[in-house]
Amino acid sequence: MPKMTFIERDGSRREVDAPVGLSVLEIAHKHDIDLEGACEGSLACATCHVIVDPEWAGKLSEPTDDEEDMLDLAFGLEQTSRLGCQIVMTEDLDGLTVQLPKAG
Repeated sequence: MPKMTFIERDGSRREVDAPVGLSVLEIAHKHDIDLEGACEGSLACATCHVIVDPEWAGKLSEPTDDEEDMLDLAFGLEQTSRLGCQIVMTEDLDGLTVQLPKAG
């Protein structure tokens, strides 16, 4: 099973199992990681904003226009910011690292 690493707001790292087909948001909730997802992954908010490690950013599909619009609402936006609900785990993403923004 693929794994991924969350860098939490306090800087601690948590490596977790990341089942193929689940979104980063779903994986976070499965492991009690503090990633809100107020709209439950329906692409209607930016509360699942994560910062993708630059080494992994190029391996993800490009964000849709709708995702870009929602990201405009996110606090602490970075060059590699994405919405966790829009990143779906695949075998190719084994080892993916994302950081939770410092303030949410």
